[in-house]
Amino acid sequence: MARRNLNDLLAFVTVAREGSFTHAAATLGVTQSALSQAISGLETRLRIRLLARTPRSVSPTDPGKRLLQAIGHRFDEIETELEALTELRDKPAGSVRITCSDHSLRTLLMPTLTPLLRDYPEIKLEFDIS
Repeated sequence: MARRNLNDLLAFVTVAREGSFTHAAATLGVTQSALSQAISGLETRLRIRLLARTPRSVSPTDPGKRLLQAIGHRFDEIETELEALTELRDKPAGSVRITCSDHSLRTLLMPTLTPLLRDYPEIKLEFDIS
């Protein structure tokens, strides 16, 4: 599916949930005009009306409700996973190999590294004692 179609689907989900082009446009960071064109383009491509528009409100039609139910939670899952990945980015992780003497390990490194390892269990240390 083309990127434009995904953007249009996200636009539809946002408008349907917000019940307003104004609020949806603010949420997505686009103009109301661009949002309206995206929805119109999606409806044209699908050849079905997804939103019922009145001067005071916007609500999904029956086909729109069906589409919202089918895809809305998937966008939520994607957003949740992206947030989880962002949290991982900010945490140190991986393996570190250190070559040192036994004395250096006991007197210098372990007292310094123990709190770090407690805070970041994803870090794995390997020591080569020389």
